[in-house]
Amino acid sequence: MTNILEVHHIVKQYAEHRALDNVSLSVPQGSIFGLLGPNGAGKTSLIRIINQITAPDEGEVILDGERLKPDHIKRIGYLPEERGLYKKMKVGEQLLYLAQLKGLSEKQAMEKLKTWFVKFDIKTWWTKNVEDLSKGMQQKVQFVATVMHEPDLIILDEPFSGFDPINANLIKDEILELRDRGKTIIFSTHRMESVEELCDHIALLNRSHKVLDGPKHVIKEQFKTHTYHVDYQGELSDLPPAFTVLNTQPTDSGFRRANIQIPPDAAVNDLIRHLLDRVAVRSFGENIPSMNDIFIKTVGETIE
Repeated sequence: MTNILEVHHIVKQYAEHRALDNVSLSVPQGSIFGLLGPNGAGKTSLIRIINQITAPDEGEVILDGERLKPDHIKRIGYLPEERGLYKKMKVGEQLLYLAQLKGLSEKQAMEKLKTWFVKFDIKTWWTKNVEDLSKGMQQKVQFVATVMHEPDLIILDEPFSGFDPINANLIKDEILELRDRGKTIIFSTHRMESVEELCDHIALLNRSHKVLDGPKHVIKEQFKTHTYHVDYQGELSDLPPAFTVLNTQPTDSGFRRANIQIPPDAAVNDLIRHLLDRVAVRSFGENIPSMNDIFIKTVGETIE
């Protein structure tokens, strides 16, 4: 898979604080890439470097095979966490201005904005001042400003902040549609449920270092605990020593649920066979680690 963005050995120092320490990562083209980490991990510093707001002290950034240069900014769309709309400007006037900064002519900008205003059902907002909009409405305008010039690389920093569930789903659908059209999205968030739903790849930063990186499904495989859950009726006893019952508890439906660990080289079918000999099985499945579990475990281990 081709990488649209490569970050090589980036170092960024602010006075006594090293925000990024030898950070390297690759972002595959046409993917949704989760840039994760606790507060102060270095995510914002890296995003600012990619956007050429600041420069690295060491290392380099490669965009689509070329070392990052000023005119690349037209190929990037950036939705910052702190946002950046001019409160006193009218929505339409502001979006036209921002579109032209990204290289669109006024005619091109008008055509694209008409499409977005219909899609987001915001046609009546054209003459409203930004300060008269709710936070969620401002978010919609900011999202349009980020993507209307059809950038190849879109960087979204906490894009769902301030959205109600309906509008959050609207933006999720747009992100997936952009990905399906070949755009690449770097998605920075603390909401692990959004990472589960949207991201193809992730990188986790902590204390200025990259501590985890790769396709999401591969990382989940690495963190498997070889445990399974079974809902059952009956008495679960006398399992072979290789199968460890970690805990059992009642379920709301009148069954019991047990979590059972097996050795990495054991066959799951053997466990199922032993269970069927002893209890009435209602359901059975593997305990797949969530991104939230992986985040907490990885960050906790790097702190210790």
